[in-house]
Amino acid sequence: MRGAKRPIRAASGVAVLALALLTGCSSAVRVEPPTPAGEAAAACRKLGAALPKTLEGLNRTDSEPPSPYVAVWGDGQIALRCGVPRPAAMEPTAQVADVNGVGWFQDPRRPALFTCTNRVAYVEVTIGKEQEPGAVLVDLAEPIKANIPE
Repeated sequence: MRGAKRPIRAASGVAVLALALLTGCSSAVRVEPPTPAGEAAAACRKLGAALPKTLEGLNRTDSEPPSPYVAVWGDGQIALRCGVPRPAAMEPTAQVADVNGVGWFQDPRRPALFTCTNRVAYVEVTIGKEQEPGAVLVDLAEPIKANIPE
């Protein structure tokens, strides 16, 4: 009898270890963080702390690697990167849409990519096709205006 109990204990110990490893896995979304400097970096850190916990019904989640310059909602349906370089596709005569006092450039080659342009730091937002871009940009306008100076 004793011999029969040991395999069960060993098997249950392995199952608990496997379950612990599975629950310890991160659900973070992989997003390459930008590397802003100076005034842009300080403003981006302030923005990161002021962003909403939920956006268009999606909860804010962790990014991998962790960065004060990245925010993600849902499983990556919405991702924000603060302190990115000027968009390469943005010509001096490019159209910029004003959304509640924040100028946004929509990259014609990547229609889900919007970049805030009239601030000390460029703020890039990628919006999945399930989300309404206008609503997302409206919700982000106040925190951007309050934390990223023109």
